[in-house]
Amino acid sequence: MDIANFILIALASGLAGFVDAVVGGGGLILVPSFFAIFPGAPPASLLGNNKATSVWGTAFASWAYSKRIVLPIKSLIVGGTFALVGSFAGAWCVTKIPATIFKAALPIVLVALLIYTLLKKDFGQVHAPKFDARGELFRLAFIGGFLGFYDGFFGPGTGSLFVFILVRWLGFDFLHASAGAKILNTASNSAALLLFSINGYIWWHIAIPLAVANVGGSLLGTRLSLQKGAGFIRYFFIVVVFVLIIKTSFDFIWSPALASAG
Repeated sequence: MDIANFILIALASGLAGFVDAVVGGGGLILVPSFFAIFPGAPPASLLGNNKATSVWGTAFASWAYSKRIVLPIKSLIVGGTFALVGSFAGAWCVTKIPATIFKAALPIVLVALLIYTLLKKDFGQVHAPKFDARGELFRLAFIGGFLGFYDGFFGPGTGSLFVFILVRWLGFDFLHASAGAKILNTASNSAALLLFSINGYIWWHIAIPLAVANVGGSLLGTRLSLQKGAGFIRYFFIVVVFVLIIKTSFDFIWSPALASAG
């Protein structure tokens, strides 16, 4: 890889880390960048290196958020454990079952999330947890397992889905939801990273410097989110979900047509 392409992919990694730290969705930037710069590489290698790059930014964002705001760490660790197990299960199932149903349903789900967020102007603006510690733990375990499975099986939009559910179901504001989602997403990404690594798909000589860039962008995004608060993250959430709707709709409708035309 020449120096110009390395600079481009490093910049993409930093920007992806920034977006991931704010509300999730960094894969919208980094995955296409990997496919554009390494067009002849196996998809498994590109997806594996995306995980090897982005998981560190997500982990550092989790740490940075936890230093500044109060989170239900015990419940989130339980949720993260279920997310890890769910991601393993999803990754195994994807070898047995086609992901067509997720491809078809995801744009519809995202449109519903976007409309709900736009209509409820106060959505995610106030941090008012709805459950006691025990109730929160059980619900985070379910959320982690369910979306962890989705992340391992299909993946797009997992971070944003974590944020929305933490706001809608548990009563978090966008700042706490984004922080909590990082812990859950780090766990689900770690399962995928381990599987890709065991199978030899990671280019560590590239993934490590890109991870450094990703962490830099992630820490910048975390700092800005902490400064600007829930309103800023809500705006970012709306933008990312809108872009996700466009991308997932294109993937479902046009990709098969393009493949058959080729």
